[in-house]
Amino acid sequence: MKIFLALIFAGFWASTATAGSAGPTATVPPQVAVDVGHTLAEPGAISARGRSEFEFNRELAGLLALALRARDVTVREVNFAGTIGSLAERPEQARGSDFFISIHHDSIAPEYLQFWDWDGSEASHTTLKRGFGIFVSRRNPDLAASLRCASTIGAALRLAGFEPTPWHGRKHQPADAGNGVWYYDNLVVLHKATFPAILFEAGVIKHREEELELLDADRQARMADVLAMGTAACLSVTEGSARR
Repeated sequence: MKIFLALIFAGFWASTATAGSAGPTATVPPQVAVDVGHTLAEPGAISARGRSEFEFNRELAGLLALALRARDVTVREVNFAGTIGSLAERPEQARGSDFFISIHHDSIAPEYLQFWDWDGSEASHTTLKRGFGIFVSRRNPDLAASLRCASTIGAALRLAGFEPTPWHGRKHQPADAGNGVWYYDNLVVLHKATFPAILFEAGVIKHREEELELLDADRQARMADVLAMGTAACLSVTEGSARR
């Protein structure tokens, strides 16, 4: 796997280095669907300081869309308005894309929560779980490409200094645990997609220190840039098109 990922990155960097001198081509740029997890009405987890997961998700998804477009990747925005309640509708909205990434932020089971005073009110937090995670579904029709992109993105994040959480190993089978990739077969947005798809957990917003990191604008932009780089690198070696 390490050799394979090194070849992906080497090929991607070589192709981007020569792109400026290659002249015009008829290549159609890849299209990536970026999905904002949760909705305004059902905003997901609440952070240690009372911010909704949906707000975190939309912020990072917007930065990812910008970073992908900067790499000449076409972006299809899914649920940026926060009004798509149906999980099955999200991959349907992304139909025609080459790749689907659903942006989320993580929490922890209630039994692992502690309590603290935040701004005059009792709020919950954890000290046990932090770090990113990536999920793929074995029910997705293109598991191989989903895994390839998940591992490429996870490796890129690790190289950039972001750490995956091992916590998911308590409930999920490893797909590429070293790079933070786990199987979650019944995630609707993944198994309903007709193209490669992953769900990305950027970090644990219930962890007080990591929440502050996830709120940091420079770190957000860096994470989005690495996500975009890993996605573009993977798609640059994906044979053919998954559009259907």
